[in-house]
Amino acid sequence: MSIKNMTAEKNWSGQTMVSTDYLLFEAPREKHFMTGSEVLKEAMKRCTVDASVSYPITPQSEAAHLIGELWAEGYVGTYFRGENEFGVMSEVAGCAMAGARTVTTTSGPGTLRAMENFPMWSGTRIPVQLILMARGINSPLTIQPDNLEVTFMLETGCMIWYAENVQELFDMSIAAFTVAEMPDVHVPIVTVVDGFFVSHTRESVMLPSDDIALRRYDPYAAPLPPIDSEMPPGRFLRDPFVMKSNYISYATHASWQWEIRSAVERSIPYAKHFLEGLVHTTGDEDAEIVFVACGTASHQAKEANRELTKMGIKTKVVKLRTIRPFPHAELLEATKNAKYIFVPEFNVVGWLDKEVTTSLYGKSDAKIIGRPRVAGGMSMPAEAIIQEVLDNTDVKKGA
Repeated sequence: MSIKNMTAEKNWSGQTMVSTDYLLFEAPREKHFMTGSEVLKEAMKRCTVDASVSYPITPQSEAAHLIGELWAEGYVGTYFRGENEFGVMSEVAGCAMAGARTVTTTSGPGTLRAMENFPMWSGTRIPVQLILMARGINSPLTIQPDNLEVTFMLETGCMIWYAENVQELFDMSIAAFTVAEMPDVHVPIVTVVDGFFVSHTRESVMLPSDDIALRRYDPYAAPLPPIDSEMPPGRFLRDPFVMKSNYISYATHASWQWEIRSAVERSIPYAKHFLEGLVHTTGDEDAEIVFVACGTASHQAKEANRELTKMGIKTKVVKLRTIRPFPHAELLEATKNAKYIFVPEFNVVGWLDKEVTTSLYGKSDAKIIGRPRVAGGMSMPAEAIIQEVLDNTDVKKGA
C-alpha cells in the first residue's frame, strides 16, 4: 500500500495515522541503537495511546518514565502515577472501560501485587496492553531476570506474547494493540520481555519514521460498549447474574469464562499475520534434536545450535512467539522429526516445559527434557545447553 493512497488523517500530536500493515511491513526504516526501554518508548510514540498509568518497580521503571516523557511531549493523551501496583491496574481498567487505548508496564512483585486485576481485565473484555519486563519474585528478594512470574499469568484470560529482543519488542507492542482491539478478540494482551536482558540491553533496531502512528482505537466497535454519558458503569454488573446464587448465575459465569478463552483462540489468524507466524524456527529442519524456547532462552538456544553444528550435531530451535494462545498445531509440526526435545528456561519451575509436555502428550514420541533451567538472574551459557544434549542423547560429535 502506497503512503499516498492512505487517508492523511492526523492524530492529536500531528502524526499521520496509518494502517498496522503499513507501519510494520511497508514503511521505510532506519537503524538505531537503543535499550529495550528506549525502544518501548519509540513504539508507544507510534501507537496513538490515549492513556498510561505507571508505578516504579525495577526493571520497568525506566520504561514507565519514558512513556511519561511521551505525555510531556504530546504523544500520550493522559498519564499519571498510581498509588501502588494494584491501584495502577485498577486505574488502567477504568481508562480502558471508558474507551481509551491504554498501556502500562510492570515487573516481578508488582505483577503479583496486582494479580487480582488481570482476570478482571479479561472478564470485562478490555483490550489493554501490559508490558511485562520479567524479573525475579521474592523467593528470596532479587531484581535479576527470571520469568517465574509468567506462570502466574497463564490462566488469567489474557493473551501472552513473548519477545526475544528489542526489535521484537518494538514490533510486537505495536501489533498487540491491533490484535487485542479486534472486535472478535477484544481481550487484554501481555507482551513479555526478559528484564535487563532486553529492557537494559542496547541493540540495533530498525524503526520507521516517528511522523506516522496507528489509527485511533474505536471503542464503539467493541463487543461491550464503553462507559460514557449514555452508558453507566453498571454495564459490567447485572444483578441477577452477579449477586444471586442460582443456576442462571453459574451458567452465565461459566459460559463467559469459555467465551474469553475462545476470544484468545480467535486471535490466532491475526497473530499469525502480524507476527509472521506463531513460531519461528532456526537450524536443520530435519534435526532429531530440537530446542523449544521463548524470549532470551531462545537466543541462547540459537547459540548452542551454532556450536553444535560445528561439532557435526544437527539441531533445531523452535521459538514460541505466543504463549496464550499456545501454538499447539505449529509446535507439533515443528517438532515432527524430533527424537529429543529440550526446553531451556529462565525459571526454576519449568512452566514452559509443562506447557510443551501437555501440548504434545499422546501426539509425539519425542523424549522431552525440561532443561537447562536457570533462575534468580543467572545467565544461560550455550555450554550449559550443549552439555544437556551430550548427557541426554545418543549423538556423537561429528556423527
